[in-house]
Amino acid sequence: MSITRRALLARSAAGGAATVAPGLAAPALAQTDPIRIGYLPALTGPSSSTGVGINRGTELAVNEINAAGGINGRKIELVVRDTQSDPTKAVNAVAELTQRARAAIIWGPLNSGEALAATPLIARNRTPMLHPCWVDELIDVQKFPMAFRNAPTNTQVGAAANHYVVDVLKAKKVAVVSDTTGYGTASVNTYVPMLRAKGAEVVYSNHVDAANPDLKPELLRMQAAGAEAIMPWSVNAGFLSRILNTRGAMGWDVPVVGQTTLGSGQTRALLERPEYWSKVYSNNFRTCCYTNGALPARTQEYVNKLKASRIELGDTLLWWVALGWDGAHIMAEALKTAGTKAEDITAYWNKLTARPGVYGTITFTPTQHNGYPDNEVIMCAVNSLKDGAFDLAPGYDK
Repeated sequence: MSITRRALLARSAAGGAATVAPGLAAPALAQTDPIRIGYLPALTGPSSSTGVGINRGTELAVNEINAAGGINGRKIELVVRDTQSDPTKAVNAVAELTQRARAAIIWGPLNSGEALAATPLIARNRTPMLHPCWVDELIDVQKFPMAFRNAPTNTQVGAAANHYVVDVLKAKKVAVVSDTTGYGTASVNTYVPMLRAKGAEVVYSNHVDAANPDLKPELLRMQAAGAEAIMPWSVNAGFLSRILNTRGAMGWDVPVVGQTTLGSGQTRALLERPEYWSKVYSNNFRTCCYTNGALPARTQEYVNKLKASRIELGDTLLWWVALGWDGAHIMAEALKTAGTKAEDITAYWNKLTARPGVYGTITFTPTQHNGYPDNEVIMCAVNSLKDGAFDLAPGYDK
């Protein structure tokens, strides 16, 4: 049976029902009771593209782990709270998951805007936290000693995109735009100085409400300023598709280089014409891209598994699904080896070395909780989408 968005949301509601009712003391957990993982995806709302994709991989991995006997005989129970792309809802869920549900680990939030609000509270409750959010400040071993990232930082992502714009496309005048979320604003604030350091002139920079239905005034300003590339930073498929539709309607043949959601099936579905996806290049990851027409062997094996399980890839990205899969296994391996005590899980992750995954190779140390390697962050051509993966962008050489 294919996993659909409606079924996904039903599972979220069912997962929530398993949580201890507010106001009641949580019972002691027997050694045969499920191990709870508090899970904070955005399954609905304007930033849900990421959460929907990651959730498919997370659920598949947890179901298979449980079917194989769980963690030393104990099943994993995902206690799901849909943040609805709203930082306030993520914050409200933290106390429930860490205190009343007594989650051993928090998985998420999956978007930086929610993570910026929730991470300090999770740290205060001394619960180990694994997340894939890019904003650099979300990992700080002094402030958040139990928080780990199994994804790149904004700095890593921006370095790959800026390299492509300046060194490969040879664009010297660049327009940088984002939505007004925490992720969007942090991205622009990080990438603009990086571009200038590479010798590019940032001729336009702004944060725009993602719900703005008319982006033509913004693109006209970019065009009038002589922009030779547009770099949009948002996980909102509607916002990104309006940029591409407006560029196409203007007949402006300028490349667009930016966030991975540019290449999602949700963004493609909102395009007014298929050709508006041409000359669009997004961040992606080497393990989830085609090289000479082929995926890496481990990735192809995983895609075959997804197809056999009828996991939909046409409306999402392979790396999102693979990240959820890898994340669930990273948590399960820690629980199996170290147990459920927070300090033991943290100690286990602090020694994780070159763990191979479908999405990436993860390494943590006691002083470095950013686990993703620089050399696996690359750029791709979005109109080459097949099974959620892409060809490397033209001229991309590293």
